Amino acid sequence: MRADRRPTLTDVARLAHCSPITASRAINTPGIVSVDLRERVMAAVEHLGYRPNLNARALASTRTHVVGVIVPSLAQHIFSDVLRGVYDAVQPTPLRVHLGNTHYDPAEEERLIGEFLRHKPAAMIVSGIDQSPLARSMLADAGCPVVQMMDLTGDPIDRVVGFSHVDAGYKMTRHLIDQGYRRIGYLFLVGWMNTRSVGRLQGWQRALEEAGLYDPSLLMTRTSKDPEGQSRQQRGEVITPLHARAGLRELLAMTPRVDAVFCNNDPLALGVLFEAIAQGLRVPEDLGIAGFNDSDMILGAHPSLTSLRTPRYEIGFRAVEEALAVIQGQPNPEPIIDLGTEVSFRKSTDRCGRLPMDEAVGRT
Repeated sequence: MRADRRPTLTDVARLAHCSPITASRAINTPGIVSVDLRERVMAAVEHLGYRPNLNARALASTRTHVVGVIVPSLAQHIFSDVLRGVYDAVQPTPLRVHLGNTHYDPAEEERLIGEFLRHKPAAMIVSGIDQSPLARSMLADAGCPVVQMMDLTGDPIDRVVGFSHVDAGYKMTRHLIDQGYRRIGYLFLVGWMNTRSVGRLQGWQRALEEAGLYDPSLLMTRTSKDPEGQSRQQRGEVITPLHARAGLRELLAMTPRVDAVFCNNDPLALGVLFEAIAQGLRVPEDLGIAGFNDSDMILGAHPSLTSLRTPRYEIGFRAVEEALAVIQGQPNPEPIIDLGTEVSFRKSTDRCGRLPMDEAVGRT
């Protein structure tokens, strides 16, 4: 309720079990929402006696051509690929991108969202689904299309474009099991941990538990924080293969029978490969190695590295397309867009010798 006790759009949305953005569309452009949703919203309007604030509506309609795009890092290559998709999708339109970098800091994300919304953007595109309650509230009340990206959730603020990191972690672990590996370790860096990394870890654990192969000692974490407690990702550092070499040494010392390592990203997979070669281990016979993201940096590795291919460019491009569709009033009842993933199977996990000789190394 407002201070004068008049019901707000948020009150209507709460009663109708939808977001304020969705409630606004049901009231102002009813033709683009489902009949059931429209009826729920209008019933809530009638019950509460809600009346739109015409002055606020007039102000809200004065939108710029800016699309606010917020990512957690400009140093990580995965977000460079996402932003290529964003800029390519925006290029033929009147829209222009206003870019913000949170450095994986929730407080900075809140500040950027508040700053961007003061400029009345045409749309907001934000990375991740783990916004703070304040950030989520601001986006829900933004009055413009909001697209979350890189992950999936059953409860998006407005729309979400990405893939399930749990399913991706599960898929890669099942691949390793199918190749005959049984002691499959998982390597990640604590200081770069986020909900997406946690999802991959959960997928790895679920696949091993289903196969009766789970052993907590197979999980190897490497701390990556400075003495002040700030994570290296917040300082803008990037993950390098060097971070993984000591991790593999410790994992082999703890669980000498480990026969494969699933790495949280490709730089770690390269580091594990370098250390395995330094220790005289045969890849993939003695040790299978798998990465995540299928990035350009692994091209040229020998043996070629298996990785989980993620649709990073497509996510950025599709996020803009979804925002444009809403701006243009195009009906789309599906708020969750799953672009999926696939295993790029290469020699580093080919324990059964199914692939041809490892000559030119590239994507398969």
